[in-house]
Amino acid sequence: MDRRSFLTALGTLAGTAAWSPWTHAASAGDYKALVAVFLYGGNDANNTLVPLDATRYAQYAAARGPLALAQSSLLPLVDASGSAHYGLHPALGGAAGLQGLWDSARLAMVANVGPLVVPTTRAQVLANSVPLPVNLYSHIDQQHAWESAEAGGGATTGWGGRLLDQISALNSAAVVPPLVSLAGTNLYLTAQATRSLALPVTGNYGLNGFGSSTADVVRRATLSQLLGVDRGATLVGAADDALQGAIASTASIGPILSASTASVDAAFTGLSGSFAAQLGRVARLIEARASLGVRRQVFLVSLGSFDTHTDQLATQQALYSELGAGLGAFHAAMDGLGVGNAVTSFTFSDFSRTLKPNSTGGTDHAWGGHHLVAGGAVRGRSVYGTFPSLVLGGADDAGSEGRWVPTTAPDQYAATLGAWMGLSTASLAAAFPHLAQYATPTLGFV
Repeated sequence: MDRRSFLTALGTLAGTAAWSPWTHAASAGDYKALVAVFLYGGNDANNTLVPLDATRYAQYAAARGPLALAQSSLLPLVDASGSAHYGLHPALGGAAGLQGLWDSARLAMVANVGPLVVPTTRAQVLANSVPLPVNLYSHIDQQHAWESAEAGGGATTGWGGRLLDQISALNSAAVVPPLVSLAGTNLYLTAQATRSLALPVTGNYGLNGFGSSTADVVRRATLSQLLGVDRGATLVGAADDALQGAIASTASIGPILSASTASVDAAFTGLSGSFAAQLGRVARLIEARASLGVRRQVFLVSLGSFDTHTDQLATQQALYSELGAGLGAFHAAMDGLGVGNAVTSFTFSDFSRTLKPNSTGGTDHAWGGHHLVAGGAVRGRSVYGTFPSLVLGGADDAGSEGRWVPTTAPDQYAATLGAWMGLSTASLAAAFPHLAQYATPTLGFV
C-alpha cells in the first residue's frame, strides 16, 4: 500500500481528519443524498425482474427449470402505457414495498448492468478480442469493480468518494464527514480528499471515558496534548488528526444515534434485523442534516448472503423480504421528513447468477444483472437499459449457461446518479475517466 492509500484508509477507520472551523449550517432546501445498497454475494437478478409476456416468460421458465417463479406469483409492474411487461419477485413487497414505490413512479429498474473494461459483445467475449474485467466471476474482484467503477483492477478510490471530491465545495459547512458507511470500511467510500466515517449498526457512537466528569475532562485534555507530540512525521501527524477528528465527530453524531426516539423511527416499526437497523440510522442522520452542516451525502448499507449456490428459492425469499420491507420503510421515512425528492437509493452486487440452475437447487457466478433505483426524484415506472435475451447460448450469453454480457456499465449507472447530485459534465469525466467510451454516458433514470 502506498502512502496516499494508507492515509486514506486511516482516515476512514478513525473517522475524520482535522476539520476547519465552520461558519454556517447547510441549507435544508439544497440537500441531496445517495444511499447505496450493496447486495453481497452476487444477487440472482434473474428472479428479481422477470418478463411477463408469453414468449419471454416461456424462455425464462424453460431455462430456469425448478428455480422458475410462477408467473401468477410475480408482482406486476404496470408502466406508463398501462401494461405490465415485467414482474417483481413476490417477496419484494406489495403496496408497502417495492411495488408500491413503482406504482407511485418512485422506482425504476436498470437492466443488465455489470463491470466492463470497454463496451463488449458476446462475439468479442467468445473471440477473446477485448479485455475483460479482472478475475471476472470472482467475488472480491467484482465487488471492487462495482465499488470503484474500475473493472481493470488496481483502484485506490471508490466512485462514491470521487463524486463528493468533485463537489466538495457544497460541503464546506460540514462538521462531520459526508461519506458514511453502516457496512464497515469500504472501497466505495474511499476518496482522495473527502473523509469517510464507518458507524456501528447498533449501540452508541463514541469513546468511553470522555464524558463530563472532572476525570473525563482531564483525560480528554491529556489525550489532546499527546496527539500534538511528534507531529513532524507525516504518518504520525495524519494518524493524530484522524483520531482527533473521530473523537470530535462523536459530539455531533453520538447524540443522534443514542437518542431514545426519533421521528423517523415510526416508519421502521415491526422491522428487525441488521438491514433495517442500518437504514434506520441513515434516516436519523438525514433527519439531523441541518445540524451536521451537510448538503451532499453518500451512505452505504448492505445486505449479505446472496451467494446462492444451494437452496436459492428459500434464501432469496427471506433476503428479498428484508430488502423490500426495509427500502419501503426508509422511503416512507424520507417522505415524512419532507425530503423524499432529495434522497435516492440504489442497489449493486458482485454480479448476477446463471440463468441455468445447478444441481444443488442454486445458481453459479455470472455477470450482468438488474438493479433498482428508488426515490422521489426517480423517473419511475420504467425499465432502463437493454433487457437480455433469456436464451442459453443466445445473443447476450457469455457462454451457454445464461451469464449475460452487460449492456450497461457501472460508469453509466453511477454517472447518472452523479449528475443528479450536481456534477458537471467535466466533473463526471474526472470522476469516471472511462465514461467517454460509452455512447450514452448517462441514462436519465433520475
